[in-house]
Amino acid sequence: LLGTSITISSNHWMTAWTGLEINTLAIIPLISKSHHPRAVEAAIKYFLVQAAASAMVLFSSMTNAWQTGQWDITQLTHPTSCLLLTTAIAMKLGLVPFHFWFPEVLQGSSLLTSLLLSTLMKFPPITILFLTSHSLNPHLLALMAISSAALGGWMGLNQTQTRKILAFSSISHLGWMTIITLYNLQLTLLTFYVYSITTAAIFLTLNTTKTLNLSTLMTSWTKTPTLNATLMLTLLSLAGLPPLAGFMPKWFIIQELTKQEMTPAALAMALLSLLGLFFYLRLAYYSTITLPPNPANHMKQWSINSPTSPTIATLASLSTLLLPLSPMVLASI
Repeated sequence: LLGTSITISSNHWMTAWTGLEINTLAIIPLISKSHHPRAVEAAIKYFLVQAAASAMVLFSSMTNAWQTGQWDITQLTHPTSCLLLTTAIAMKLGLVPFHFWFPEVLQGSSLLTSLLLSTLMKFPPITILFLTSHSLNPHLLALMAISSAALGGWMGLNQTQTRKILAFSSISHLGWMTIITLYNLQLTLLTFYVYSITTAAIFLTLNTTKTLNLSTLMTSWTKTPTLNATLMLTLLSLAGLPPLAGFMPKWFIIQELTKQEMTPAALAMALLSLLGLFFYLRLAYYSTITLPPNPANHMKQWSINSPTSPTIATLASLSTLLLPLSPMVLASI
C-alpha cells in the first residue's frame, strides 16, 4: 500500500521508481511464504522481471533528464526514453510480448497473493502509463494491446488451472486498458476498477471453496451452491456479457474507438473478446451445471454451512449490478 501510494502520488521519476521498488520487495515474501519449490521459483521469476523493468524505468528517466533536464513524469519527450519506458511498463504489467512471467508467477502463488498481483500491483504501472500516455508511440501501444487481447484469449483456451486462466484473462483485459489510454484516460481507469472488483470477487470465491483447478471446480457446487451460482454470474460479468457490469467498460471502449475512426481496432478487440468468453463460459459451466464425471467413485464434498463473507457478497453484487449506472458514468467521463 505504501509503495502504491508513493508511485501514484509522485510527479518526480525518482519517487515513482522508489514506490515501484518498495512494491516489488513487499510482495516477494507473500509469494514465497509457502516455501514450496514452485512458490520460490515464482518469487525469483517475479523479482528478476520486476528488477529488470525497474532498472529500465530508471534508465529511461535518466536518459530523458540527461537530454532535456526534466525529471517530471509528464515531461517525457526524448524518443529513446519513450521507447524504453513503453518496454518497462509492458514488463511491469505483463503486456505482450513481455507476458511470459505472469501466468507462471500466479501459478506458484496462493489465491490471495494472486489476487494482489492481478489488481493492486497493476495500479502503479497503469498510473505511470496514464501520466506518460501523450508521449508514447500510439501505433506500438495499439499493436501491443491487440496482441495482448489475442494472446490472452488463445492461451486461456486449453488451461485447466484456475489461476492460469485468470492470469490470461488479466493479460486480455490489460489489452483493453492499453488501447484506450491514448484517447480517454478515464475509460482506462474505469476498466481497471471494474476488472479489479470482478477479479477480487472471483479469487475470494475460489479461495473460499479451495478451488485450484477445473476438476475441483466441478465438485465444489455441493459445498456452497449459492456461492457457486454467484461465481457463474461474476465470471460472465468478467467476460463482458450485456446485462452485467463487465459489459460497461467494453461498450464504452468500442464506442470511443469508433469515434476516433479506429473501427478496425474496435472490431478486432470485439472479436478477440469472444475467445475469452469461451473459457469464461467453460468455467461458469463447470462451476454450476456439471456433475462430477464419475459420481460412483467420487466422494461428495461436505456442504459448508457458514455464511458467505460480506466482502464476497458486496464485490459480487457490484460486479454484476453496476450496468444501470452507465449513463451516470458516461456523463462523468
